[in-house]
Amino acid sequence: MAQKFYVVWHGRETGIFTDWATCKKQVDQFTGARYKSFPTRAEAEAAFHGKPAGTGRASDPATTTPARKRTTAQTVKTYDAAEIAAMRIDTKIFTDGGCEPNPGKAGSGVAVYRDGIVAELWYGLFNPKGTNNTAELNALHQALLMARKELEQGRSVAIFCDSKYAIQCITQWAIGWQKKGWKKAGGEIKNLELIKEMFALHQQLKEKVQVLHVNGHVGVEGNELADRMSILTIETKTAEFKRYSETLDVSALLAMRAG
Repeated sequence: MAQKFYVVWHGRETGIFTDWATCKKQVDQFTGARYKSFPTRAEAEAAFHGKPAGTGRASDPATTTPARKRTTAQTVKTYDAAEIAAMRIDTKIFTDGGCEPNPGKAGSGVAVYRDGIVAELWYGLFNPKGTNNTAELNALHQALLMARKELEQGRSVAIFCDSKYAIQCITQWAIGWQKKGWKKAGGEIKNLELIKEMFALHQQLKEKVQVLHVNGHVGVEGNELADRMSILTIETKTAEFKRYSETLDVSALLAMRAG
C-alpha cells in the first residue's frame, strides 16, 4: 500500500502524520476536526502551510474543508462569536492577560460561562515586572485548573484564549520541547517551569477539553470580560487569583477600561 501523509488542521494535535492510526487519535470525536490525506509529503506540507494542496484525497468527505482562518506556520483556527455560541458545551472559559507597558505591570483575567450565561469572573496574579506572554499563560493555566473541576462535575468544557503563543506552547511546541529534554534550537524557552506544569495538566485533559483561539476585542463578550479582569488586576495590583465579588452587570463591566 502506498504511503499516505495526513494533515490535521484542527484536532487534539495539529501537524502532518504518516499513519492513519495516529491521525485518527487527533480527530476522532473532536468537535470541528479538519484533516485530509495526501499522496506525497510535499503536497501535505504545502496544504498544512496554507499553499495549494494539489491532488490530495480526502480522508473523510465531511472534513475536507480547510479552516477558514488559520496561521500560515502552525495552524490555530480562530473562532468568532457566532461559532462559539453555536457550540453545545456546558462550560465555556475565556482567558486574557494584560501588561502595561510590555514588559511592565501584568495581570490575568478569566470569565466562566455556564449554559451560555456568565457565572464567574476571576482576576489576579499581578506582577510588577511581568510580560504579556506570561500573563496570558497564567490565565490559561487557571482556566485549565477550572476545567478539571468542571469535568469532575460532569460538565463538558472548552477554553477560549486570544493568545496563539499560549495555546501553541502547550498544545504544539511543548511536545517537541519535551522530546528534546525541554530544549529548543533557538535558545532559551521562556516561562519554562510554568509551561511544563501547564503541559502536564493539558496532557491529562486534552481528550475532553479543547483549547481554542479567539481574537481579542472583536466583540466576543467572554474575551472582553476576561480583558477587563486583567486590567482590574493591574489597577488593583491584586497578587492572589480571586473571584470577582461585585454584581455581574455585563454592561457595566464592559464599560470598564479595556486593555
